[in-house]
Amino acid sequence: MTTSDFVAALQPNRAISAAAFRILVAAQAAVALLVWWFSPVEVLPKPGEVLAALGKLWTEQGLGRELGTSFWLNLQALALTAAISLALSYLTVLPLFRPLAAAVSKGRFLGLIGLTFVFTLMVGGGHALKLWLMVFGMTVFFVTTMAAEVTSIPRAAFDHARTLRMGEWQVVWDVVILGTADKAIEALRQNAAIGWMMLTMVEGISRSEGGIGAMLLNQNKHFRLPEVFAIQLLILTVGMTQDYAIGVFQRLVCPWAELTREKR
Repeated sequence: MTTSDFVAALQPNRAISAAAFRILVAAQAAVALLVWWFSPVEVLPKPGEVLAALGKLWTEQGLGRELGTSFWLNLQALALTAAISLALSYLTVLPLFRPLAAAVSKGRFLGLIGLTFVFTLMVGGGHALKLWLMVFGMTVFFVTTMAAEVTSIPRAAFDHARTLRMGEWQVVWDVVILGTADKAIEALRQNAAIGWMMLTMVEGISRSEGGIGAMLLNQNKHFRLPEVFAIQLLILTVGMTQDYAIGVFQRLVCPWAELTREKR
């Protein structure tokens, strides 16, 4: 890192090189690891204990199998959420569907625990209950984000499309759907993280299939902190990997979004 990069890092609204940013990330991660290692809190497990617990859970208690169960549930919920949310958000171009989208977005204030009985009556228990609880929990936020994106499209973009002799539904396809594709993938990326946060709760409600969330609750119940930290570390790693993969997909499918960010 050069002196100019170091000075820029301490000043607001300044840019630094990619190499300097990577050095900052590595340095801060190292500091965080040292603070964890030498923490005076005795009950806090050390990194070595967490890694040992992770190996034990993987080889003796089937952590890999439970992770696969949870990962598949997350993917299913993400696919259904994207399909429902994007359809409802894009349909807000029709006044008929705007009240419905607004009502769905208000669902983000509801707690899922109070809705468990309703969903049980609708879809039964087991896998279906976990899946649709996650879909509901993510859809209310996805619709809120994407409906706002559709609403914020400049009127000039619609007028420009009409000057090209496009019909109204073609305008919707080009301006609304294709024009917000990068925002849709970004919303998908954010909701994938929400899904991982919800896993422990939904897998605690229905434990018939197991899952990494159910395992985490079992270890937490018996106050096995090294195992709890190990599972949390694994969830963090898998979630960050998924987040990175969605980001790569976004750059491949919507390269213009990266160019727009660079101009800013």
